[in-house]
Amino acid sequence: MRKVFVVSSLIILGIQTALAYYISYYWAFTFILTLPLVILGFYEMFQKKHTLMRNYPLFGRGRYLMEELRPKIYQYFIESDTDGTPISRIHRSVVYQRAKNQLSTTPFGTQLDVYEPGYEWINHSMNPVDLHSIKPDELRVSVGGPQCSKPYSLSIFNISAMSYGSLSSNAIEALNKGAKDGNFAHNTGEGSISDYHLKHGGDLIWQIGTGYFGCRDDHGHFHPQRFAERANLPSVKMIELKISQGAKPGHGGILPAKKNTPKIAKARCVEPYTEVVSPGSHSAYKGHHGLLNFIKQLRELSGGKPVGFKLCVGDSSEFEELCQEMVSTGITPDFITVDGGEGGTGAAPLEFSNRIGNSLIDGLITVVDLLNAYDLKKDTKVIASGKILTGFNIVKVIALGADACYSARGMMLALGCIQALICNTNKCPAGVATQDESLSNGLVVDDKYKRVSNFHRLTVEAVAEMIAARGFYSSKKLERSHIWRRVNETEIKNYSEIFPEPKVGSKLTKIA
Repeated sequence: MRKVFVVSSLIILGIQTALAYYISYYWAFTFILTLPLVILGFYEMFQKKHTLMRNYPLFGRGRYLMEELRPKIYQYFIESDTDGTPISRIHRSVVYQRAKNQLSTTPFGTQLDVYEPGYEWINHSMNPVDLHSIKPDELRVSVGGPQCSKPYSLSIFNISAMSYGSLSSNAIEALNKGAKDGNFAHNTGEGSISDYHLKHGGDLIWQIGTGYFGCRDDHGHFHPQRFAERANLPSVKMIELKISQGAKPGHGGILPAKKNTPKIAKARCVEPYTEVVSPGSHSAYKGHHGLLNFIKQLRELSGGKPVGFKLCVGDSSEFEELCQEMVSTGITPDFITVDGGEGGTGAAPLEFSNRIGNSLIDGLITVVDLLNAYDLKKDTKVIASGKILTGFNIVKVIALGADACYSARGMMLALGCIQALICNTNKCPAGVATQDESLSNGLVVDDKYKRVSNFHRLTVEAVAEMIAARGFYSSKKLERSHIWRRVNETEIKNYSEIFPEPKVGSKLTKIA
């Protein structure tokens, strides 16, 4: 192919030269098209990194073009409404329609196979209640145990942890303004509180990771005074200590020097244009006893605001040991966020996304059952995080024992994310997951914030409609027995049969 390219190039250039010399000098302008291609082809022949391009000048480049276009062609022309990953077209469409306040009904029946094993649903009541009789407070939960002096009324549906730096400044602004408009909470992510989080006054859940961004000293250790200054900001309603996340449980992160701009550095209390490493574990405490004492310290420094922690559940015996420590010390978190090992918005190593950590459902059941077994659930709320997109997703996890939910990818879709799957390249075409201002400026805050607010409102309304059909006035009435799953073609079971609940306090005798 190399010889063919050389010979063809020489013939074409020779013909062009002859035409320009003997026919008309206007033919010389055709060199504008051919010369760059010929030069590129000869360059590819002599470069040493790509065998295909070296052996097939110009034509070999088509392989990389097709590889670039493949996900887009597959998404728009090949995949069905139900088989797209990580989020199917049918679910993306629901988010888009609700965000735009458009018609979100479906014609001609469900596209789901209701006889397929794994299909899940909630049964309705012969005596549904009036939707308008459901009070807004019945779709919120008060977070704050007996050791908390400033409990917070949390919506059952909120914005999950996504940092400024991972998302653009315009995306953060739109999320926070949407949270303000819809009266729900915005988790900062471990990148701390930026000016964009504070600009519109939306309620914040300040997440603190192993890098202690926003509350660290010059050596990367926890700085109590810096924490207290930010934790007592009026916008900060809760503090969430991140032990691990679903995308990469047990794995730290690196903020490259080139991405560490002055604005990001200011939010994180680091030097700009320096590489910043987040360790895999915390340095401010050691062990379960240390974790609980650190939570107590954070609660005191924040003036009594709710403090909890987030984790992707790994070894369940470790969480049980933590529950035993809670009973022994009397120190309890105000909430626990359970993240699913199926990953999230952030870029992560493939093995960590695919093969480490419990899924949301398994992790949630582990946490709720152990909290109940040690009679701790009454003081500790549970927040579920992991591909929460629809009203049924919320109903299902609440029935399993969660009190509220986070959504990350759902909120990104509401902002205009098209699931291009290039979040880790800084080339997000929707201006959501990028620091490239030429892309992020395309995201108009005054338009997108309303979409975030709409998505929240209509999804919570969908929850209200579902519980009303079930005959309930409150999401707090949901139990495992209300959710059904087809186990096989001829058998169905409810969640209380598949995941039997322990008796409240059943394991306290072991400690005594």
